[in-house]
Amino acid sequence: MNNISTKRKSPIAGPPWFRFVLIGTSVVFITALIGLPVAAVFAEAFRKGFSAYADSLQAEYAVAAIRLTLIVAAVAVPLNLVFGVIASWAITKFEFYGKQLLITLIDLPFSVSPVISGLIYVLLFGANSIFGEWLHDNDVQIVFAVPGLIIATIFVTFPFVARELIPLMQEQGTEEEEAAILLGASGWQLFFRVTLPNIKWGLLYGVLLCNARAMGEFGAVSVVSGHIKGETNTIPLHVEILYNEYNFVAAFAVASILTLLALITLLLKTLLESRFSSPTNRH
Repeated sequence: MNNISTKRKSPIAGPPWFRFVLIGTSVVFITALIGLPVAAVFAEAFRKGFSAYADSLQAEYAVAAIRLTLIVAAVAVPLNLVFGVIASWAITKFEFYGKQLLITLIDLPFSVSPVISGLIYVLLFGANSIFGEWLHDNDVQIVFAVPGLIIATIFVTFPFVARELIPLMQEQGTEEEEAAILLGASGWQLFFRVTLPNIKWGLLYGVLLCNARAMGEFGAVSVVSGHIKGETNTIPLHVEILYNEYNFVAAFAVASILTLLALITLLLKTLLESRFSSPTNRH
């Protein structure tokens, strides 16, 4: 028993200097790549004092960008939540033709540049696109308008919920659902009383990542937005405009919103991971 205990401890014991080098290297990298940039954002944002910081956030175009970002996220995230749950349930609970194709399509946004995805929507719904004439005749504006921003955001964020739920539901299997069906549970009872409680932490984790990406997306929305101040500029696009206009304090002040979002996301991500990793809390 002592030999087994010693063997189990030996890989993580190691010489003190080795542990010091590993921990020190990690701290240096985290400080240089995360800590210093975050500190620089807030230092520049408050360089002219809190009043200038507050004025930058209360500016007309800043308020419009914040409002638009919240609207886009409020539409894209719930739709991706519904899609992610349905797709994950279908993939893990049923066998059907085209299952592998569906999994591949879910992973597609991870392999396609966001800029390319935005360009695709311009080619589909722009003035000179295959649908352009019909959209113009029916007074429907997608590209360079809010619908285009929502569609582009949905595309780049829809894998997050599904990709969190698929491995979780595969690991859980179908035994509980089968037992509930044998006991006479309906489809809705099966979902709300069996499936949903089992996936709730993974679902929250996926929604958290989806929301963070939706609010911070730049590439796809930059292509389809048209950069119309006060109308189609989200927070990242507004930051770019302010920075290009050499209004650095205002740019970093607005950027601090996304920085705070990132820090909150990391905190909630850590809490959800600790809760989800606990065997007693997986169900």
